[in-house]
Amino acid sequence: MSFEIVDKFEKEIAEFFGSPYAIAVDSCTHGVELCLLMTNSKKIKVPKQTYISIPFLSKKLNIEMEWSDEQWTDYYFLTDRVVDAAVLWKRNGYVPNTLMSVSFQFQKHLSLGRGGIILCDNEDEYMLLKKMSYDGRLPNIPWREQDIDTVGYHYYMTPETAKLGLEKLEKAINNIPRQGVISDWPDLSKMKVFQK
Repeated sequence: MSFEIVDKFEKEIAEFFGSPYAIAVDSCTHGVELCLLMTNSKKIKVPKQTYISIPFLSKKLNIEMEWSDEQWTDYYFLTDRVVDAAVLWKRNGYVPNTLMSVSFQFQKHLSLGRGGIILCDNEDEYMLLKKMSYDGRLPNIPWREQDIDTVGYHYYMTPETAKLGLEKLEKAINNIPRQGVISDWPDLSKMKVFQK
């Protein structure tokens, strides 16, 4: 199975969300991480009630974190451009000039077990994020034939996951998603791990 099916999945998701570009990744959190790295972010603002992997990124990337009491729905801004949109499922829901990461984890509306996508509208950023997610290289070209110029991470979506996404996409588009509520998440700021 080739990575052409990943390209097709990216195009279908981009069209649904109304973004010019989409980069399929192995998880939403890794998508957020790549966006923070690419934008050289020094600080993030994290709602106290969200998924635990997001505040852990501040520790992993050694960036400053500030808790917020934001009562968010669908998505929230970590920086002026980096958006955690893990639970977003809305036609034309892309916010222009942002880097939005959506989740396809098993509990999400498009449930693939694991996976995510970064939505963006800048071609240069799209190319850079694509390379960053794929070990610094471009897919569908043998890596030994490429002069790698970008630090890369092993965060790409597999063709098998993209194939499953395409198979489930029509049903996801035609069904109304469950609307998340802030009480779906505990107050992370009270956990011991964040008291250090």
